[in-house]
Amino acid sequence: MTTYAALLRGINVGGSKKVPMADLRTLLTGLGHTGVATYLQSGNAVFTADGGDEDTLAADITEAIEKHFGFTVEVLVRDHTYLEAVRDACPFPAADLQPKQLHVTYFSTPVDADRFASIDQQAFLPEEFRLGDRALYLYAPEGLGRSKLAETLSKPRLLKGLTATSRNWNTVVKLVEMTAGD
Repeated sequence: MTTYAALLRGINVGGSKKVPMADLRTLLTGLGHTGVATYLQSGNAVFTADGGDEDTLAADITEAIEKHFGFTVEVLVRDHTYLEAVRDACPFPAADLQPKQLHVTYFSTPVDADRFASIDQQAFLPEEFRLGDRALYLYAPEGLGRSKLAETLSKPRLLKGLTATSRNWNTVVKLVEMTAGD
C-alpha cells in the first residue's frame, strides 16, 4: 500500500468548480482508496492505494470528478517519497521565511530551465524562483497575491502542455506529514 496526495487544480475558487471536501472523500473511497483525508478546501486529498501509478490514479480521479460533478478538474497525484523530496530540496531557507512567502508549483512532467529562460530574474528581485523535480519553488516576499513574478510564471505560453498547481509552504509541509503514515 502506498500513500498519495491528490492535488486538484482550480477548485472552490470564486464560486466555480465547487467540490465539497466531504464529497471528494466519498468519491475517493468509492474508487477503492483507503485512509482518505482532505486538507483545507483547496483540493488536497490524501489516500492509500494498493497498486497503480500516479498518472493512472490521477486520470481515474479526474474521470470520477467529471462524472460526479459535471466538470473537468486537472489532478496531479504524488506519493509521500516525492512530496518529502520536494520539501527537502527547497533551495530557499524555508525555516526562516513566513509560509505566505514560499510556494511550490507542482508540474505534471519534468520541466527544463529552457522553458523559463526568457524571464529576466533580475527584473523581479527580491522575488526569485528555482526549478526542482517536476516542481518550481517561488520566493515571493510580499505574498503570492502581490507577486509580479508569479503572474509572469503563470503565463499560458510558459505552461503549455503542463498541468501545474501551486501550494503554499504550509500545505507542502502538511501534505508530507499527512502522507507519512504511521
